[in-house]
Amino acid sequence: MVRNFLKNGPAFLTRRQTTILSAAAIIMVMIAASRVLGLIRNRVLAHFFAVETLSLYFAAFRLPEVIFEVLVFGTLSSAFIPTFTAYLSRKEKEQAWYVAGVSLNLAVLIFIFLAILVFIFARFIYQVIAAGFTPDEVGQIVSLARILILAQGFFVLSYFLTGVLESLQRFLVPAVAPLFYNLGIILGTVFLSSRWGIYAPAIGATFGAFCHFAIQLPVAIHLGFKPKKTLDISHPGVRKIGRLAAPRMVELSFFQLGKSVELFLASLISTAAYTYFTFANSLQLLPIGLFGTSIAKASLPALSYQAAEKDLEQFKKTFLSSFNEILFLVVPCAVFLAVLRIPAVRLVFGAARFTWASTVETGYTVSAFCLGVVSQALIYLLARAFYALQDTVTPVKVSISGIFFNIFLSFIFVLGLRLPIWSLALSFSVTAIAQTLILIFLLNKKVGGLAKERLVLPFLKVAFSSLTAGGMMFFLLKIFDRSVWDKKLSFLGRFGLVLPTTFDRFVLDTRYTVNLVYLTFLVSLIGGIVYLFLTWILRVEEIAVFTRFLLKLGKLRLPLPKPKTPKEKEAITVEAKEL
Repeated sequence: MVRNFLKNGPAFLTRRQTTILSAAAIIMVMIAASRVLGLIRNRVLAHFFAVETLSLYFAAFRLPEVIFEVLVFGTLSSAFIPTFTAYLSRKEKEQAWYVAGVSLNLAVLIFIFLAILVFIFARFIYQVIAAGFTPDEVGQIVSLARILILAQGFFVLSYFLTGVLESLQRFLVPAVAPLFYNLGIILGTVFLSSRWGIYAPAIGATFGAFCHFAIQLPVAIHLGFKPKKTLDISHPGVRKIGRLAAPRMVELSFFQLGKSVELFLASLISTAAYTYFTFANSLQLLPIGLFGTSIAKASLPALSYQAAEKDLEQFKKTFLSSFNEILFLVVPCAVFLAVLRIPAVRLVFGAARFTWASTVETGYTVSAFCLGVVSQALIYLLARAFYALQDTVTPVKVSISGIFFNIFLSFIFVLGLRLPIWSLALSFSVTAIAQTLILIFLLNKKVGGLAKERLVLPFLKVAFSSLTAGGMMFFLLKIFDRSVWDKKLSFLGRFGLVLPTTFDRFVLDTRYTVNLVYLTFLVSLIGGIVYLFLTWILRVEEIAVFTRFLLKLGKLRLPLPKPKTPKEKEAITVEAKEL
């Protein structure tokens, strides 16, 4: 067995994923592992450091992430992948690799220049965007940021390799790479914190970023990538990437402005507020990354090929299929997370340094984020649909408008109404909903009309099923949680009312972690079963695909919903073939 693995290992790592479903499945599994490891990372951080100290660590990422987000994310999905894929679709493989090498050289050169500027002016910038922190705290943030800049340098290299591999429909290794980044932070915190304090996770992040790059490099080289000793900015492909990337880079610059405003306002609320916001954001990003990002990333190469071949009908079918898959998976996650916000926060971050007050504040922030989880997941797909059509201007305009609207709302909530940290999450969610609706409207016009019945009706069915299941979960949570009954019993005791002793057999004392895990699992399982049953009754198309997938794995025989219309039959047939 070991011999066979060593022999076939490289082929397994470089195997091409030929369908959106197979690619999305790999991305989902690995993102799930990465997100879970990320939650473990945050639990470790919460165990070793106080929430006030963690706010300094999270704030230190602000400037290094500006460079990375603008430079790398500004070019990859919106410009590099569509351009690289276009060369591959025309069988111009040598030109594709040449453009990739030159683009990477330019990105590294620009990064070095920006990193030097940030290194020099970091203290002045943080004094502005983290005005609520003391001078000593700002000094510590600056020192951490200078370490983390090196990590972003490795990410610049690594994510360009990610773009190459995903363009070639090799999703496994890029999906595995983030595991090493989170693992680096965890190991750095555990083994170095006693000596280096809060600098330990920053050192671990740098090591993890290097591993993120190192694991992808051999696969990229195996597939044909070679470094180029040139800065050929006159090449048509390189200039096209620059032209397509410019609007997206502008958008991300404004987005980073919005993130800096969040840090500024959070620092004015309290020192610990930014930790609550960051922890809540990490929870709400779990369904977004697991389903929204994975399906959108897996769809981009197919959408790009179809757009390059001017096959708009197939393009619309691919988009609608991915759109409804995201709805089917993310809507219930958002509802369930809102219902289980307190148990989730307690289980993930409930260390000794993370108090009940911190749990409540983080829980409120999670609830506010949940209102926009579905919209955030859909924005990933909608933006990539425009990128595939080589239109980066439209989503940029919508995004920049949304950023200013978000900033406006945030200032009103925090400085005007004096609301707690959850108000920043609420502002973010309201903005995401507005952006999603606008992008759907504009894409509908651009592609000559989307089937509205395939946009609205599935959402209504999924929303009804999710809310019904969520309501049952909330009811069960209140019934079986002993802490809820303790409050009611103390009130009833004033009137001499006492419940029978057998009552204790049916409730769980959630002060103990084992009972909390058991209750959360039980309630989630029941909610999931109710959701799947209701979507089956309502004949949601995606449940047929989901059920067939389970049947294929388990070789079971259960009745499936029969499609009523030819469109339903065609959609189910297409999805089933992908399985």
